[in-house]
Amino acid sequence: MSQCCQKIKDTVQKLASDHKDIHSSVSRVGKAIDRNFDSEICGVVSDAVWDSREKQQQILQMAIVEHLYQQGMLSVAEELCQESTLNVDLDFKQPFLELNRILEALHEQDLGPALEWAISHRQRLLELNSSLEFKLHRLHFIRLLAGGPEKQLEALSYARHFQPFARLHQREIQVMMGSLVYLRLGLEKSPYCHLLDSSHWAEICETFTRDACSLLGLSVESPLSVSFASGCVALPVLMNIKAVIEQRQCTGVWSHKDELPIEIELGMKCWYHSVFACPILRQQTSDSNPPIKLICGHVISRDALNKLINGGKLKCPYCPMEQNPADGKRIIF
Repeated sequence: MSQCCQKIKDTVQKLASDHKDIHSSVSRVGKAIDRNFDSEICGVVSDAVWDSREKQQQILQMAIVEHLYQQGMLSVAEELCQESTLNVDLDFKQPFLELNRILEALHEQDLGPALEWAISHRQRLLELNSSLEFKLHRLHFIRLLAGGPEKQLEALSYARHFQPFARLHQREIQVMMGSLVYLRLGLEKSPYCHLLDSSHWAEICETFTRDACSLLGLSVESPLSVSFASGCVALPVLMNIKAVIEQRQCTGVWSHKDELPIEIELGMKCWYHSVFACPILRQQTSDSNPPIKLICGHVISRDALNKLINGGKLKCPYCPMEQNPADGKRIIF
C-alpha cells in the first residue's frame, strides 16, 4: 500500500510540474497576442473619411461581392447580395459570369468557349498586342498531335488557322510543323516532347485571365485581396504614427482625408503606375498640375513653378540658376 501511495504521489507531482510548464507557455501566448494585436484598429482612421456608416458598410459589402464574383464563388455572392439587400446590377455581374464560364471550360480542357470569345474580340486583342488567340489555336493543334497518326490529316487541315499569325509567331509555327515528322514514332520520345507538357493549360488560363480582365476593364487581382494585403503592411506603421501624434498632441498633422502622414513602402507588387510628388509643395502631380523639368534638370510641379516666379524670372530652389519660366518642359512618366 505504501509503495502504491508513493507512486500516486510521484505521478501527481509530475502532472503538476508538467501542467505548470504548459500553463507558463499558454500565458506567454496570451501576452504575445495582446502585444501584437490592437483591439482599437478602427481608431486609426477617422470616421470623417467616410460619408456615413451606411456608406462604409455598402462599400465593404460591394468589395466582398466583387471578390466572390472574381473568385468564381457565384452562389456565395448571390446569397450575400440577398442577405445584405445589396442591389447589384446585371451589367456589373455579366463580365464575371462570362469570365468564370470560360475559365471553367479551360480547366476541363475545353477550348471552344475561349476560342469563340477570342475570335469575337480579335481586333481589341490585337490592339493590346495579345497573343491569346494564337496560343489557343496552338493548344488545339497540340491536342490533335497528341491523338497520334490518326489525327495527322486533321492537324494539317487545322494548321490553316495559323496563317494570320505567321509574321509574329513564325518560329513557333515552324516547331509545330516539324513535330509532324515524329508523329508516327510518337512525340513522347521525340525532340518535340515539350509540346505535350501539361503546363500549357495553366499558362493559357493565366493568359486568358490577364487579357480578358484588361479588355473588360477589370483588375487581374481582386481589389479586396490587394487592399487587405496592403492594410496588413500599413496598419502597424499607422498605429505607431497615431500613437506618436496623440502623445505629442499634434492633431493637425493628419486630417485623414485622402492622405497619409508618411509614405509607406508596400513593395514592388503594389506598383501599378508611376507617381511623382512635387518636392516643393509635397503634393502628387496630376494632369492639371503636371511635373515640369527646369533647364538645370530639377523637376517641380507647375503650381510650384508659378509660385516661385519673381519678376518674370525663376530661380531654381535647388541650385542658384536663374532661368525663364517658359523654358520649363512638361514631363510625362
